[in-house]
Amino acid sequence: MATIKKYKPTSPAMRTMSTLVFEGTDKRPEKRLTESNKKKGGRNNNGRVTVRWIGGGHKRQYRIIDFKRDKRGVPAKVATIEYDPNRSTDIALLHYADGEKRYILAPLDLEIGATVTAGADSEIRPGNALPLSAVPVGTFVHNIELKVDKGGQLVRSAGGYAQLMAKEGKYATLKLPSSEMRYVHQGCYATIGQLGNVKHENVVIGKAGRKRWMGKNPKVRGVVMNPVDHPHGGGEGKSKGGNHPQSPWGTPAKGYKTRKKNKFTDKFIVRKRRK
Repeated sequence: MATIKKYKPTSPAMRTMSTLVFEGTDKRPEKRLTESNKKKGGRNNNGRVTVRWIGGGHKRQYRIIDFKRDKRGVPAKVATIEYDPNRSTDIALLHYADGEKRYILAPLDLEIGATVTAGADSEIRPGNALPLSAVPVGTFVHNIELKVDKGGQLVRSAGGYAQLMAKEGKYATLKLPSSEMRYVHQGCYATIGQLGNVKHENVVIGKAGRKRWMGKNPKVRGVVMNPVDHPHGGGEGKSKGGNHPQSPWGTPAKGYKTRKKNKFTDKFIVRKRRK
């Protein structure tokens, strides 16, 4: 469990800034489970900026995570709990009985030396992966599949958990962290427990430079631009201009629904996250 470290107020930034003191295993990542993570600076294959305010940042190696948990029935020992710069939660290195090594997302209370398994007959313990049909109602789960054998897509960030509320027919009802209630097929796998690094949400960035280390560039408001650059730009003094919030290209920025697959997925949502 990481602890939050605060600093002496030697500058306005340090007055509020805080960091997490990592208390897991301090080691280089498993080389065979990493791959290069080349930065694109928000640009597509034509070199055009498609996502603004991205660039710079510290170099990172991507850790290959086993979201599928498809090594069924083979016990694995937790060798290390490691920091992952690509996500908010920590990761655990598993040494399987047959010699294979894999990374998984590290749940709360998973300790080095513990044994974890995946399969319908696994125990209900943090780190074990089971189909929702084998999970008791009321259990906290994470890394949940939306399609059978596709790999976990839901609830993968620090401190996250969903609760299994009911089972009926082919589907289970899950309450997600957003408070959305959703049907998921009972054949989909999920991992038991709440994800670790719970205090991540309490960290205060403190200064702009720290955002730059993360690869995030300053975000300029449209209101302070010129009329040629943005629909909100121009005017004498601080002026809003009276038009609705929009992007530089006129797309509405608030309240404009962009979901395209409503007719396919709305039937699985029992209660929406927006009130």
